Amino acid sequence: MGAPAEMQELLGEFLAEAGDLLDDVDRRLVELEKTPQDAELLNTVFRGFHTIKGGAGFLDAAALVNLCHRTENLFDRLRSGKMALSAELMDTILAATGEVRRMFGEMAAGEEPHPAEQSILEALAAALEGRVAAAAARSASTTPAAPAAGEPDWQKLYDAIVPGAAHTESPPAPPAAEPRAAAAFPVAAESTIRVDTARFDQILNLTGEVGLTKNRIACLRTALMHGAAEGSAQYNAQYNAQYNDNLKTLDQVVGLMDTLVSDLQSAVMKARMQPVDRVFQKYNRLARDVARQIGKEADLEIDCGGTEVDKTILDSLNDPLVHLVRNAVDHGIETPEQREAAGKPRKAKIRLSARQEGDHILIEIADDGRGMRPEVIRAKAVEKGLLRADEAAGLDDRASLALILLPGFSTKEVVSDLSGRGVGMDVVKTNIDKLKGKIEIVSEPGRGSRFVISLPLTLAIMPVLMLEVCGQRYAIPLSSVCEVLAIDPAGVQTVAGRPAMMLRGQALPLLDLAGPLGRERSRPATVAIIARLGDALVALAADVCHGQDEVMLKPLEGFKPRGVAGATLAGDGSLVVVLDLSELLRTAD
Repeated sequence: MGAPAEMQELLGEFLAEAGDLLDDVDRRLVELEKTPQDAELLNTVFRGFHTIKGGAGFLDAAALVNLCHRTENLFDRLRSGKMALSAELMDTILAATGEVRRMFGEMAAGEEPHPAEQSILEALAAALEGRVAAAAARSASTTPAAPAAGEPDWQKLYDAIVPGAAHTESPPAPPAAEPRAAAAFPVAAESTIRVDTARFDQILNLTGEVGLTKNRIACLRTALMHGAAEGSAQYNAQYNAQYNDNLKTLDQVVGLMDTLVSDLQSAVMKARMQPVDRVFQKYNRLARDVARQIGKEADLEIDCGGTEVDKTILDSLNDPLVHLVRNAVDHGIETPEQREAAGKPRKAKIRLSARQEGDHILIEIADDGRGMRPEVIRAKAVEKGLLRADEAAGLDDRASLALILLPGFSTKEVVSDLSGRGVGMDVVKTNIDKLKGKIEIVSEPGRGSRFVISLPLTLAIMPVLMLEVCGQRYAIPLSSVCEVLAIDPAGVQTVAGRPAMMLRGQALPLLDLAGPLGRERSRPATVAIIARLGDALVALAADVCHGQDEVMLKPLEGFKPRGVAGATLAGDGSLVVVLDLSELLRTAD
């Protein structure tokens, strides 16, 4: 689909706007299934397909125009009352949106979009003619044109809803079946940010103020330099007073510049902040399709309260949330019959929420399903060889629930298209760890489960604690630091053959940072940084604590030393290594 630069620009704008529009259409479709007579929703979805069709026509994407035109006609009949919406018809419509998304991917890759699957086109034609096409519609919505064995394909559903996410599971191929091909198209990560013009206006104003203040500093510097040259020969009281006035003014202007730079930095960071709601809405479709595929009923409630988070983190959240929402439907909630037998409503409730607490965002995925039993999880972990029986016996309920995050853990007895291979929850933990976050699991048998994720609002600016070890300055993320104490040699004991530090009656492992950092210690450490690593507290021995700072974390290009998250510059221009404590101390063991 080669095109000159102007057409490439138009294509990029079309894909960005049409992608947002399609996300909104998917969300409206899930709402429409609950209220099929809602005329406003019907009109909104109709307009969505019509707008996408118009842009596709301008770009000569014939296959996309054809599919949108057929779906648009279907909604024209629905809103005129000539036909009624059913679950089977909704399967066909959602299958069509999946094909539209697939065509967007092909266009983004510079290819001419391939026509929609024949089964979907036939299902749309049958619906327009008033014929029932339930079987075709169902297979189109939740599975691809199936191989001979007719098994449903989770990856196709996954791609249709959240293209571009990393695939960590794929169902095993049935006997005598060929391995399925990988996704037919690459989907580039979104590289643009939509920013409110008011935020850009603020950045522009602050940039102007910084420029004016910079000029004022330059003038004061010239005055001071000129005065110093003449003052050496013509020193007098009048000049001395003027010189002191200039110094005071310079001090004030430097303070103003510091404030302006901080405000500008904050404004730029806000420009990178994106509404969490934008990402969360797509999981309505995911929950609906997974539930329908496995015969369950569920409503996904979303509560974001206007919460915003850095775009980098928002993009990286996609894969963990896919796993958590899918697992809530597949593992967490019961079948309608089981729920009725337990005295619950047939339709389960899954809640996806986000809120800001300080400089962190808390994301919670909760369900009112069967819950998890710690003793069952411990037994499964021992059965799968993930830990010894004596180790399992020493775990409390919280630590037992965390076992489901281990690679290879699954409570499923039978491998299905959606789960049972022990892959998924460990991916969630790995991705959350990469984002410097934490995940906590709370569950009550018979009542449901909650997964609470805590993440920093941004990874670009990091609050750190500056410290010194054997003459070298380092920084550690402030989020890991609980307190800083002086080391009292009399309070250092030996527990299980290792040094420990007593803190309010609790023995904490005392780990000298000089060892894992490969430094030679010439004198005893004097300060201990009490840090939280996972669920445990440790005391980290260092020489000097230089206090808190906010730094711009820079990755080290070309190589990544063990236990190093990145680097930054101190106020004096010296290089400071920012440590990844979890990795540093894990590899040190």
